[in-house]
Amino acid sequence: MPEPAAPAQLRGIGVSPGLAGGPLLRVAGVPALPAPEPVTDPAAEADRAVAALREVVAELTRRADRSGEKTLVDVLRAQAMMAEDPVLLDAVREKVLAGSDGPHAVDAAFATHRAAFEAAGGYLAERVADLDDLRDRAVAVCLGRPMPGVPSPGHRYVLAAWDLAPADTVDLDPEQVVALVTESGGPTSHTAILARALGLPAVVACPGIRDLADGTTVLVDGASGVVRTGVDPAEVAAAENADRERRAAVAAVSGPGRTADGHPVALLGNVGSAREVAAADGAEGVGLFRTELLFLDRAREPSVDEQAEAYREVFAALDGRRVVIRTLDAGADKPLPFLGQADEPNPALGVRGLRLVRQRPELLHRQLAAIARAAEQTGAEVWVMAPMVATRAEAAGFADAVHSAGLPKAGVMVEVPAAALRAGQLLEVVDFLSIGTNDLSQYAFAADRQSGLLAELLDPWQPALLRLVAEVGAAGRAAGKPVGVCGEAAADPLLAPVLVGLGMTSLSMSSRSLGPVRAALAQYSYADCVRLARLALDADDPEQARKAVS
Repeated sequence: MPEPAAPAQLRGIGVSPGLAGGPLLRVAGVPALPAPEPVTDPAAEADRAVAALREVVAELTRRADRSGEKTLVDVLRAQAMMAEDPVLLDAVREKVLAGSDGPHAVDAAFATHRAAFEAAGGYLAERVADLDDLRDRAVAVCLGRPMPGVPSPGHRYVLAAWDLAPADTVDLDPEQVVALVTESGGPTSHTAILARALGLPAVVACPGIRDLADGTTVLVDGASGVVRTGVDPAEVAAAENADRERRAAVAAVSGPGRTADGHPVALLGNVGSAREVAAADGAEGVGLFRTELLFLDRAREPSVDEQAEAYREVFAALDGRRVVIRTLDAGADKPLPFLGQADEPNPALGVRGLRLVRQRPELLHRQLAAIARAAEQTGAEVWVMAPMVATRAEAAGFADAVHSAGLPKAGVMVEVPAAALRAGQLLEVVDFLSIGTNDLSQYAFAADRQSGLLAELLDPWQPALLRLVAEVGAAGRAAGKPVGVCGEAAADPLLAPVLVGLGMTSLSMSSRSLGPVRAALAQYSYADCVRLARLALDADDPEQARKAVS
């Protein structure tokens, strides 16, 4: 009798660790647009089309209200705001009055918005998938059909999609959906971020997943990025049992971050609110407090009093632990209504982050005044860092502003290759550095973070990216100053020892990643970490780097 064929496998990018399997099911697609229909009452048809968009807004708002996950709530409310855009509603109405029926008017209006977002690049280009989801939902309502959504078959399954819309994630029942696989997306896509928030194994940028028939049993490895097909239920059960044992062992490791021989590595949390601080149980502090979340839906800049109160809540929740607060990370590619910035030909390379000071220096001064007030009121240990710093002069100017505000510790983020290559010079004028690996990858490889076709270039195991991290680590050791990682790379338990071996003194991540990273570091001595770092640096590609380290 011939030996059975070995199970086939697909390979993508693992973005949320864990092992889980089951039959593969897909997100239900939107119905295709039928042929255009004549419109006998344009005014009534326009009202119907606009009402469809408002129904989508209401559904997104209901989902946000049902969700207990802060990340999901923020994303859903931001998406609902896009569907309420008066410019979009007017465009839909104009299309109908020009002769289109409701579904085609909605489709055409969103196509115009989509093209504008893609042309803008950067943050707006990253929101194209959100626009597509809004269009699909509104078209379905216009056609009198259910909005696209997640299956609910009553049993455990692996959810597959081209990309997963934020609205869909609210319907994910963890008793049924055990893993996520998408053909599009990258390490910093919505799917990746939300999968980590939900604690689900996930693989993105996985070509071929849509070719599998519904019901095909698959086993998803969210760490390696491998999706195996042709597996039987017994193999899935064994893998999941092994994963549960691994998670139990991880949970048993407690205390501050350190290697097996006691080398300290501060394990910190990434947060955007006091509520997220409470969720980051086990963190030794906060390594990234994203202040721009306070600004997202504001038509005017929050006052110093408003900002100080929001910062005070976070500082007080930390109960004496260190917090690294990032000044406003916004600009042309992350537009805020009150900034009123002009369009730029390449916004991802334009005026954003600290570069806003060139046009609006008062923004930084008011924010620093609010941070200083909140720090004084709470007695918190507050370090302040700026995003998108490229030169020593920029770093020195920021440090002067921080110290003039009465704040003791000033640092900068390393997101631009120039900053990594000149890390030693930056450390002459600042107190610490924090590497944002998401943007550093994007700029080092000239690869858009949201492009599924380029996702392999954004793999945090890319040796060229690790070489830049090594430059920063070496500069930190020479200066005797702390350097850390606050990008998504810090959340990878396999990569964490490599980052420590490259000289990182802290790693900052989402709350669910703290335990696995703590347990991973405890398995290696500091000398082991240095050895693993050399192996990863010497590899030719990410896959080889992973194999050398694992």
